[in-house]
Order: sequence, then structure tokens, then C-alpha cells
Amino acid sequence: MDLKKVAINDIHEGLGAKMVPFAGYNMPVRYSSDIEEHQTVRNGVGVFDVSHMGEFVLEGPEALDLIQRVTSNDASTLVDGQAQYSCLPNEDGGIVDDLLVYRLKEDQYMLVVNASNIEKDWNWISKYNTKGVKMMNVSDSHSLFAVQGPKAIEALQSLTSVNLSEVGFYTFVVGPFAGVDHIIISATGYTGAGGFELYVSNEHAESVWKQIFEAGKEYDIKPIGLGARDTLRLEMGYCLYGNDIDDTTSPLEAGLGWVTKFTKEFTNSANLLKQKEEGITKKLVAFKMIDRGIPRSHYEILDLEENKIGEVTSGTQSPSLGYGVGLGYVTKAQSKLGTEILIAVRNRKLKAEIVRLPFYKA
Repeated sequence: MDLKKVAINDIHEGLGAKMVPFAGYNMPVRYSSDIEEHQTVRNGVGVFDVSHMGEFVLEGPEALDLIQRVTSNDASTLVDGQAQYSCLPNEDGGIVDDLLVYRLKEDQYMLVVNASNIEKDWNWISKYNTKGVKMMNVSDSHSLFAVQGPKAIEALQSLTSVNLSEVGFYTFVVGPFAGVDHIIISATGYTGAGGFELYVSNEHAESVWKQIFEAGKEYDIKPIGLGARDTLRLEMGYCLYGNDIDDTTSPLEAGLGWVTKFTKEFTNSANLLKQKEEGITKKLVAFKMIDRGIPRSHYEILDLEENKIGEVTSGTQSPSLGYGVGLGYVTKAQSKLGTEILIAVRNRKLKAEIVRLPFYKA
């Protein structure tokens, strides 16, 4: 199958990015080194092209009702200019996808979904669209640039009349940016480093990208690949769909009870409520390595008697902290903070400890 290309694919190749297939797209995984790019975002400002993400616009008087039926969080609390993290539960106790819900205005919402799940999510939501909500898949016509890091406001402020320091976390403004009238400037991100996500129509993508780098030059702004995106999100303990959550993991097991609101009915809510009342049997935990070693997805998690109690879902060497960190599911009985566990790294069994998230605190 031919890989899709983001609107500014040629720019990435011209910058010497290492391009890899990801979720059906040709994507930049790194430009220099993962560690260097990671530190750029933690300490300065960097830009990710995450245009492979999917965007659906839902319109009409029944749009909120549809969103309420298919998502676990309560979207009725949103006002114009607010975004919300949520998930799409399936009918079997698992998760179709995690997503962001943006309220653009009354009766108009934008859903931002994972690239690998665009078609799956579209079909899933369409199945529940029994009241004529107008649905538009605008994924292929829009680019998404995530400008992340503590210097993001300074780097971008000259490009817009919007006072970026007044755009609160998980809120957004539709306003002028880099000479384009209507760009969604959203104070969201997947790094824990602060910053903005910019939704730009493809026709303006190249111009906006270039202006971001021109404006950010004095702040040493750099392009950042998907490699550093993964280590940054993992230091915060953010779930990655396909690793930490999937069709078989419930939001409650994954620690997403905070976006699972039983004040309304939604897909499989009765069964999830029952699970909440009866208690979960496995739980996603965070752990840090005590012994030297790097945990990786699918490594076994053992108790101190070397009985298997779970499996790593995400793991890496934390560039900010200098030791291995990971996420994984373990039995509820073994999930308490401070519990010592073993990670089977190849033929070695290395000590680790269950800890509280986030791993990295600014």
C-alpha cells in the first residue's frame, strides 16, 4: 500500500529527516537525535508535524447527543473554545480510540482522533449517527503542527494578535496566525512541556511552517520527530493507543476513570459501571527501574518470587531523568505504589518500583 504524505513532506525530507512509515503515513521520526530533540522540547521549543492525526467535524442540533452517546467523558460541560480529552468505549469493555473533543460553537464540534484509527473511528461513530448529524472527515485537508516547550509563547507571539499567554490549558482560540485568518490555536499537546497545537488548512501549511521557524529563530526553535514525541509523552505517563490502551483494555483499568463519567449513558456504560462497582482485576501502573536496564513493550512483569503478574506496554530510557521508566498492566493486588517488581529484560530479571505519575515534573 502506498504511504500517504503530509502536506509538507518535501520540507521534512529537505531538512534531512529520517522518514519512516507510521499509521499509513510517511513521517519524520527524527532530524538530529531523539535525546537532543527531547531536550529541545523540555527546555526550549520544538515543532512536531502531526498532520497524520484525524479530524472530524460534527454539526447539527443532535451533534452533542451523538458525542455523548459514543464518548465516555461528559461533553455537555464544554463551552465554546474548550477542548476535552475523552475515549470511545466499545461494546466489549475495551476502547475504540482515545480522542480530543473541541466545541467550536453550539451544534458544531471537532473530534481529533489517532491516525491509525481514522477509518475505524469514522465507521464506529457513523454506526451511532441515527439522528442525521452532519459528519465531515476533514483529515486529508488539514495539517496539524504542535509547537511545544516552555518558550512556545515567546516563539509564536509575533505571529498573532491573540494574547497567547491568556489561552488556558485545554482551551483554544480561532484567530489570525501567520497571515491566515482562521487557524485553531489550541493550548493542548502530548509532551507535558506546554505549548500549542495549530490546525491549518493544507494550502497554508508550508507558509505557516516557515513563518513559525522564522519567528522562533531567536529561541533556537527546531523540528522534532516522532521518536522524541514518544519519550516526552511517556515521561508524563500519557497513554498511547495500541500500546497502553486498545480494544481489550477498559478505561477504568487504564486509569482513565477521570474521563469516564457515569452521569450519562454512553456505549457500554452499564457494564463499565458494574466493573467500577465490583472492582478491576488488572491495572495500568507506572514503574521506574531500580537496576540499570531499559524496559520495552511486551517484556514480562514479575513479582519478587518471579511469578508473572503482567506485561510492559510502553518503556524507554528517560532522557530527562537518566533511568528506565515504563507503563504496564499488573494484577490489582500487585499494583500498590512502592511495590517492588521485576522486569524480564531479555534473560535478566531487573528490579523496578511502582511509582506515581508523572515520572517527570517540571
